[in-house]
Amino acid sequence: MGDLWVFGYGSLLWNPGFPVAERRVARLHDWHRSFCMSSIHHRGTPEAPGLVLALDAKPGAVCHGLAFRVAPEHAEATVLYLRERELISSAYLETRQEIAFADGGGQGDVLTYVIDPDHEQYRGDLSLEDQARIIADAVGGRGPNDEYLENTALHLHELGLPDPDLDWLLDRVRQLKGR
Repeated sequence: MGDLWVFGYGSLLWNPGFPVAERRVARLHDWHRSFCMSSIHHRGTPEAPGLVLALDAKPGAVCHGLAFRVAPEHAEATVLYLRERELISSAYLETRQEIAFADGGGQGDVLTYVIDPDHEQYRGDLSLEDQARIIADAVGGRGPNDEYLENTALHLHELGLPDPDLDWLLDRVRQLKGR
């Protein structure tokens, strides 16, 4: 296996969990970042699901994130790790997508996890207000749902890639929690 590229748009931005040889700002067309996946493991429970980010298909949309290059000697272990992490409930689909590097350095084929809109955990029907209320209250095996939102929104700002929906959600969740 040669170099592996992985596209990160949520928690992979701040917690990839695998050895990264290079990272580049990239964009993925016709997908958008959305809290459209019910989380019953990491940021919620089966009794009180939280929400996590997923890539939801949307013609004309653009999702900015990071492309991570994994050296060949770590590629196989990285794929196994990501499958264990991302495919815990089969709500994500493992795909290969074409991304464009933001620095104009061409395009690349990357491993990308996207939401299965036919899966029972798909929640693309929620308004931002409904998302905020769920995120404000949910807690799962990896901690509070609002921590996940905050880490992702702040890291996007650090990268110069603010996401207006995540910023609105973060402000609203802070209001709901009285912060």
